[in-house]
Amino acid sequence: MAGRPYVLCEVPLKASRSVQYEVAVLPWGATEPHNLHLPFGTDSLQVEAVAIEASRLAWESNTKVVVLPTIALGANAQQLDTSMTLNLRPSTQAAILRDVVESLEYHGVPKLLVLNGHGGNDFRQMIRELQAEAAVFLCSSNWYGIADSRAFFEAPGDHAGELETSVMLHLVPELVLPLDEAGSGDANVFRVRGLRDGTAWAPRQWRHVTKDTGVGDPRAASAEKGRRFFEAVTRTLGDFLVDLASADLNDMYESGATGPDI
Repeated sequence: MAGRPYVLCEVPLKASRSVQYEVAVLPWGATEPHNLHLPFGTDSLQVEAVAIEASRLAWESNTKVVVLPTIALGANAQQLDTSMTLNLRPSTQAAILRDVVESLEYHGVPKLLVLNGHGGNDFRQMIRELQAEAAVFLCSSNWYGIADSRAFFEAPGDHAGELETSVMLHLVPELVLPLDEAGSGDANVFRVRGLRDGTAWAPRQWRHVTKDTGVGDPRAASAEKGRRFFEAVTRTLGDFLVDLASADLNDMYESGATGPDI
């Protein structure tokens, strides 16, 4: 039986030759501890599942989207002092992204969404630099920010909290330890007020922030909360992929509209 036609790793050559893909989605996660109860692959498992489900929905609308293999290594320099964290330098990530884009250019795929699943990853400046020379249209999204988490969770948390735990309970409950085995997710904050309130930003040294690697209490998590959030995210993302696929790259702007970023 043939695989899903929107998941590249499952597509045979015979099938791929009959499809001109309009949009590629590159899920990008990380490998790091997630409190005491979630697996190291949490970020990668979640972002891949979101990418595949959103692409399925888009494919049902006759949008030729393809999910590329998930990159499961993220920017984790500040987490290397926690057990078995794996790190890619942002410069290494930029080199990988450049090679992926060059491959898509060669095969005539005109648009790429980098779908991010790890808070330490930031692809915006990489895209700014790469877009100046790439024929492929580039954009990025953090899957966990697509829907308003406050509408679904009492306290979403920043890392392995209620949001991530709920989504994992929905997707792969067999990989989640009982919540009474999870750490509390208590976290320290910067002493400098401006680094706390957003006046300025600095990366956090993880071993000084949290004892269990969590930031946010996971104990209110549930599979049902995770299901509702996952469905809201993938519906919105699926609609976006349909719109992106149909967009004319020579006519991407309209008058009177403003965006969140310039």
